[in-house]
Amino acid sequence: MNDMVYRSAEAAVVVETQYKRVLERWPVPKTELHVPTRYGATFVVVCGPESAPPVVLLHGSLANSAAWVPDVAVWSTKFRLFAIDMIGEAGFSARVRPDLASDAHALWLDDVFEGLGLGSGRARVAIVGTSLGGWLALDYANRRPAAVRALALICPAGIGRQKNFLLKVLPLLLLGSWGKRRMWELVFGPAPKDLPQEMQPLAELMESVGRAVKPRVVRIPRLTDAQLREFDLPILTIIGGRDVLLDSRDTRDRLQRAVPHAEVCFIEEGYHFLPDQALRVMKFLERIILSSSI
Repeated sequence: MNDMVYRSAEAAVVVETQYKRVLERWPVPKTELHVPTRYGATFVVVCGPESAPPVVLLHGSLANSAAWVPDVAVWSTKFRLFAIDMIGEAGFSARVRPDLASDAHALWLDDVFEGLGLGSGRARVAIVGTSLGGWLALDYANRRPAAVRALALICPAGIGRQKNFLLKVLPLLLLGSWGKRRMWELVFGPAPKDLPQEMQPLAELMESVGRAVKPRVVRIPRLTDAQLREFDLPILTIIGGRDVLLDSRDTRDRLQRAVPHAEVCFIEEGYHFLPDQALRVMKFLERIILSSSI
């Protein structure tokens, strides 16, 4: 059977082994769950006080919930975190990729939320999403406005124009390992000279994912201006001016026109990958969620 996610069975084993190693070093106590859904099992990492307000974390493409390792120690002090492995990506969720233009992912999240006790009739959730996970958060909030309390989006797809990155980097594919490193830097920015030892397993995992996973070569659906204007919930959007995958200026301009109450943090020298945003997101969540519950 053709695997929609991995290039080979051997590559899948390498990624899953490294992912388990990263999960073993999760910075705070956690619970791992496998939630049944109509599209297959979904893997979720849960941490933070059980009685705290719920915050759902949605990673981007070519990633899994390990992407949140640098952030959860901060956020879990005051929130109950649910880091969800997106279906069709390099995690432990089902290897299926429903059409992004359909309601399939909203239906999938309905099942996940119900399985986590976050379904209809319960507390509305805040969602933190990055890249494709940002699109997933926007799509769900658009289709299920009564279920979502707030959105914190980092370089989200679904608003600004999607750039033709593949066309830009085709010449680099001919330049071997140097070309691959250059491609990586265009997306993530220059690699740090001294990577902290505790972050080494995560970096190795992300490198393996880049080699092992089939990227989604699709046009990600964009919300219309009318759909954006319907959003009346608090929104924080953090974007980088040097994003090579998404037109961050178009994201900023469309939000300012259609969702004037949205908070937009435009980091001029930022790339598609924006590290060190945990405190900025935390302040937003505290202000929007904790202050309103006092």
